[in-house]
Amino acid sequence: MKRLMKGVAVMAMTVLALTACTQKNETVNTVNDFKIQRGTNVSHWLSQSEERGEARRMHIQEDDFARLDSLGFDFVRLPIDEVQFWDEEGNKLPEAWELMDNAIRWAEKHHLRTIVDLHIIRSHYFNAVNEDGANANTLFTSEKAQQDLINMWYQLSDVLKGYSCDSVAYEFMNEPVAEDHEQWNQLIAKVHKALREREPQRTLVIGSNMWQSYGTIQHLKVPENDKNIILSFHYYNPMILTHYGAWWTPIGKYTGKVNYPGILVSQEDYEAANDTVKAVIDENEFTTQVWDIDKIRADFADAIAAANKYGLQLFCGEWGVYEPVDRELAYKWTKDMLTVFKENNIAWTTWCYDADFGFWDQQKHDFKDKGLVDLLVGEGESE
Repeated sequence: MKRLMKGVAVMAMTVLALTACTQKNETVNTVNDFKIQRGTNVSHWLSQSEERGEARRMHIQEDDFARLDSLGFDFVRLPIDEVQFWDEEGNKLPEAWELMDNAIRWAEKHHLRTIVDLHIIRSHYFNAVNEDGANANTLFTSEKAQQDLINMWYQLSDVLKGYSCDSVAYEFMNEPVAEDHEQWNQLIAKVHKALREREPQRTLVIGSNMWQSYGTIQHLKVPENDKNIILSFHYYNPMILTHYGAWWTPIGKYTGKVNYPGILVSQEDYEAANDTVKAVIDENEFTTQVWDIDKIRADFADAIAAANKYGLQLFCGEWGVYEPVDRELAYKWTKDMLTVFKENNIAWTTWCYDADFGFWDQQKHDFKDKGLVDLLVGEGESE
């Protein structure tokens, strides 16, 4: 018995030693068990929200993670914003950190992995423009802003490094909007190097330039010899369908009929639109281009090729349909998306859980679109 116990102790010490070596030696590149398939964004809580205090604390609770687990999701993307975690002097705002920690612990308890996504920072917002329409972000032109981003991740790492690399991943910035693709590539290299010095094995999610577009992933330069990277893109096309009625976009002002699959806008509906909407329709070929599952496959081709080239997991971090969109059209598009994801082993998180693209109503504590969630978890089942 003593000999058996001694053997067990030696094995345990060996495992611990190997783990320590893996964490300290950057040349060791053991692939993590951060396996993901289908999830959702727990958005508009620690990001893109003015809620604070009790309202913020009550917005997301443990039962939300239990629900996602019971429905069949296996991970969440957790967007966070600088303004909720640090004041303008760079001091940490404790309550948000506590809520983030709660969320990750609840996720782990209910068998969900977590991608912590730094969504919006003061030097970079994906919709930031000046009055003249130019890019208002300073991140890509300011060394200080870039070091501030790295410092934020140093502080996040100090808190999150205690979580298993199999449980938590980092997406160090959402939807970059660099005027030159190389500006984003250079920042990737800089942040990647900084994080790898702290956490050699943590899975990092890296997206393409210009709102994580599928069309720019061919320009992405992925750090070499690092298998603990997930490639990310976002997809909301065709926006005349997914963002129908969305007040914050020009195409949301279109009030005619949308068809899917097929030609999205008839000539009759096009002629009835105003000049601003017509310009968007023309730019996106909504009256001439056939939109169907084959169009989605074609749009994904560059992203799939990049993932295959680097031998990395491909991940669509945002996709979804605005709540007012006709549900029959929404379901047709969603089903096609899920089919292409499954064909190509693409992991995904819908946008989103409980906001205006979501399927859950936190106020009523009930599903607002049970048909959508049934489709998501049904189509996501493994063979």
